[in-house]
Amino acid sequence: MPAADSQARRHMQKSLKSAEYTRLVEILVAARHRSGVRQQALAKKLGRPQSFIAKYEGGERRIDVVEFIAIARALGADPIKLFREFVAGNSAKAGRKRTAG
Repeated sequence: MPAADSQARRHMQKSLKSAEYTRLVEILVAARHRSGVRQQALAKKLGRPQSFIAKYEGGERRIDVVEFIAIARALGADPIKLFREFVAGNSAKAGRKRTAG
């Protein structure tokens, strides 16, 4: 294996606690909040238990790209737009509007 591949592999750890993964989850949670969908309703749309949503939102479970697309579509969001937001390094927190009260 070339040295560059080995170095890249070391930087791509499968951590639920990485800043990048946390940001990805924040983007999905923000999309769910924007759509006004509760965890239970999203789980029903996906044919999964509510614990599936709670676990990935809580950082206890990783989601793969197929699940990311299914979640985005179930929320009525464009998965490509959400992924572009992630790749661009945008934070879901930065994109939220503050409300009074």
